[in-house]
Formats: sequence, structure tokens, C-alpha cells
Amino acid sequence: MRKKIVAGNWKMNTLLKDGMELAKAVEKLEKEKSSDALVIVAPPYTHLSRVKELIQGVKLSAQNCASEESGAFTGEVSPDMLKSVGVEYVILGHSERRAYYGEDNLLLNKKTKLALAKGLKPIFCCGEVLEEREGGKLYDVITEQISVGLKDLSKEDMAQVVIAYEPVWAIGTGVVASPEQAQEMHKFIRDLLVKLFDEEVASNTTILYGGSCKPSNAAELFANPDVDGGLIGGASLKAEDFLGIVNAY
Repeated sequence: MRKKIVAGNWKMNTLLKDGMELAKAVEKLEKEKSSDALVIVAPPYTHLSRVKELIQGVKLSAQNCASEESGAFTGEVSPDMLKSVGVEYVILGHSERRAYYGEDNLLLNKKTKLALAKGLKPIFCCGEVLEEREGGKLYDVITEQISVGLKDLSKEDMAQVVIAYEPVWAIGTGVVASPEQAQEMHKFIRDLLVKLFDEEVASNTTILYGGSCKPSNAAELFANPDVDGGLIGGASLKAEDFLGIVNAY
């Protein structure tokens, strides 16, 4: 059975003191949750080791990692470094990394393989921008992102991978994909996994929705058979809102 997951991506928000307070609040509320969803938080790099000390039921994720093991790569953070401070998950291929930092599918494939080799569980993001959706290219975009980004992974590798579908046109805009649109794309991704891997991989892979998800719409989104949770941005910065999404299950 695939996991239900709600992951909070804090992005470049909170100073250390604020992040520690947020982590404590999320951990406290996680213990009181009414759902069985796995809760993950992804603070900035500067917070990771301190946040790890504050959480037990909540899992820790990084927002990115390097494509190299070590060496003269100023400003980069390797998977081994993340593992050493207790990180279990890593977000890869977020639309902001693709758009602002030029991360392409080949680079993300390299990062994904390295993260897996070092024992991290990738949250692999995919999604189309508005022009691609309106131009009817959304399926081609998703197919390329997943088929190249997850190329040459084994079934055992895929057992560690979470996929997050991000309609880029809905991130931070307040616009949310309708439950029907979300289900359509999640079903497309699951069917694609059947073609690229097999039925078992497709059935067992958790696929999250990421795009202006909040307590008021989470239950309707999560009710879809192929939506297994959410990758939450802005709403993860308030513990009550974040746990409201968790409890939408």
C-alpha cells in the first residue's frame, strides 16, 4: 500500500528561531492528528540539524541537494551532508529550481540517482506551466520530465521515490487545479509509471499534489483515488493550517 503523505516545503522562509518554533508546533500538533498521513517538513538548510532535534513523529526533508558527492563545488550541499544531520527525504526538481536555476531533466536524473545511492528518499517534482497547459503540451512535458528524470531507476529505487505533481500555474497564485484536473493528471502519471516500470511500481508510488493546497480545499483534492497527499508551500508556514491539511484525510 502506498503511503499518504503531507510534506511542508518552507522554501526560503523563517529565520532559525522562527523555524524552530514552527517545527515544535508542527511536532506537537502531529501527535494530535486525526489522520494516518505521514508528515514531513522541509526547512532551509540552515535549520535542518536544529529542527531534527525537535521532531520525532515528523520526518525531515531537505529542499534540494547537489549532484556530486563532494569536492570543489562552492555553495553546494551533498546528500552525505544531509544524511549526517538526520535528513530522510529530499525535494528534487521543484518548479522553482527548474525555472530560476536552470535545472533540467538530465541533471535531476543525476541528483535522483545520487540521492538514492546515499539513502535519501527523493520527492521528485514534475509539472507544466500555463503556456504548456493551454498549448496542449502538458502531457508531453510530464512524460519527458518523468521518463528522463527517473530514467534507469530500478523497482527497488522506485520504492523509495515519491512523485509530486505541481501545476506550476497554481503555485502561489491562489488558483487551484480542480479536483477533476488533479485526478486527471495524477492518473496520467500513474499510467505512465505502468509503461515505464510496471503495475506494481505504479500502484505503490505515492503521488502528491502541489499547488495552492490549503485546509479549505484539501479534503476535496485528497478524495481523488490517485491523489495521495500534498506538497504544501505557503500553508505549511502556519502549523494550524498545515495540520488542517493533514487532517483532511
